[in-house]
Amino acid sequence: MTRTHAEWQAAAAALKFDGRAVIGGARVAASSGKTIPKTNPATGEVISQIHECGEVEVAAAVAAARAAYESGEWSRAGAGFRRERLLELARLIEERADEFALYDTLDMGKPIRESSTIDAPGSAALYRFYGEAVEKQENLIPVTPPGSTALVTREALGVVAVIVAWNYPLEIATWKLAPALAAGNAVVVKPPVEASHSTLLLAELALEAGIPAGIVNVVPGRGSVVGAALALHEDVDMLAFTGSTEVAKQLQQYAGQSNMKRLALEAGGKSSNLIFADCDDLALAAQKAAFGSFYNQGEVCSANSRIFVERAVYDEFLRLYAEAARAYAPGDPLDPASGIGSLVSEAHADTVWATIENARRDGTIVAGGTRPKIGGSRAFIEPTIVTDVPADHEVHTREIFGPVAVVTPFDTEEEAIARANETPFGLAASLWTGSLARAHRVSERLVAGTVSVNTVDALGFTTPFGGFKQSGFGRDLSVHALENYTDYKTTWMQWG
Repeated sequence: MTRTHAEWQAAAAALKFDGRAVIGGARVAASSGKTIPKTNPATGEVISQIHECGEVEVAAAVAAARAAYESGEWSRAGAGFRRERLLELARLIEERADEFALYDTLDMGKPIRESSTIDAPGSAALYRFYGEAVEKQENLIPVTPPGSTALVTREALGVVAVIVAWNYPLEIATWKLAPALAAGNAVVVKPPVEASHSTLLLAELALEAGIPAGIVNVVPGRGSVVGAALALHEDVDMLAFTGSTEVAKQLQQYAGQSNMKRLALEAGGKSSNLIFADCDDLALAAQKAAFGSFYNQGEVCSANSRIFVERAVYDEFLRLYAEAARAYAPGDPLDPASGIGSLVSEAHADTVWATIENARRDGTIVAGGTRPKIGGSRAFIEPTIVTDVPADHEVHTREIFGPVAVVTPFDTEEEAIARANETPFGLAASLWTGSLARAHRVSERLVAGTVSVNTVDALGFTTPFGGFKQSGFGRDLSVHALENYTDYKTTWMQWG
């Protein structure tokens, strides 16, 4: 059902919040007695108190997860049983999709139009995907010498820690949880302190779906405390993470300092979009470029924020791109008509705004470059297009995580490839061309986990998502994500 702005506002006013942890199947208050005020960035209103958990709660959650895993009630129940429980969880998420959407919108400012039609239903669909997929995985019987048989199976790892980023709270949690649970693991999730409520509700619904207590635990709190405690814990077998490259590097150190736990790290990005003059539809390329750089307020790890355009079509593309950016005008996140919502906080908006001011000083602001005050909040920034800055400027080199993109002309294919690859990241890239030969030739040389041709930021349940270089390692989505949470076991039987 499509709701109006007023209806979403009424639903938000009636929403209930609970910032306590979920450990061993029960709601648990932080032993410290401390809480963190949670502010709606679009209004500045404190909407909830997130319990500030610490090492005590992490230890309890890991112990609950270990006990639940070792009981075999989930890990040895069989793929068919886990399938049914995950399908039920998917149904429950769909049933309460509006609550999930409201939690993420009120927590981090994304438009309700997107959280209600994409994030919540997409998360439900992904639990359904992995529930079905795990039952269809095959074991191997390789060739061995006469008188012997070997069985090669993929086994769950045990206790998996998950650290979630704030830009897609429910979706990113699902990208990790769905395959980890399908494979038979128990999980402990540290949700983002900026946006914890949807993951806490998810843990409650997991219990309602029949997933045993202790299999899904959620411990809110600060990353420097809860995240570090999980990464250093000797009884955590694997840690999956989405967030910044700086934190990903710290997690690698923690894994080495503790039990050499396995890691799957989806870290930062600074993705490029190459527009060649032989592009079949320059207007479509401009519209997609606006989507690729400004969707979700530009708070997307794979945002195509560096756009390189062949000089012959540069001026025309820039005009079309600035026109397309107008569709992403900021507004109240609860208004379905808003192009984008607020950034996650006024403090984050301050950082993005400082970058825009530097670009204004050092280059040209072609479109945007304003910071409107909406609903009493300064967390809104208009989509901003920058040109005429040097290659070493921060708009080219730093992951800004806001609605800011830089457009630069190029003259040759070689130059475009070199500019696209001159970054420490390798998460995504896009290119637009009417030449099939060029599409193959250029995409082969772009260092990126996903290359989108004649579209931007393409992904789906059936294709792996992740990066090269300092964008991390391990893959989310597709059946390949099951590899993060399992490993091979050989059982050799000598019978002759």
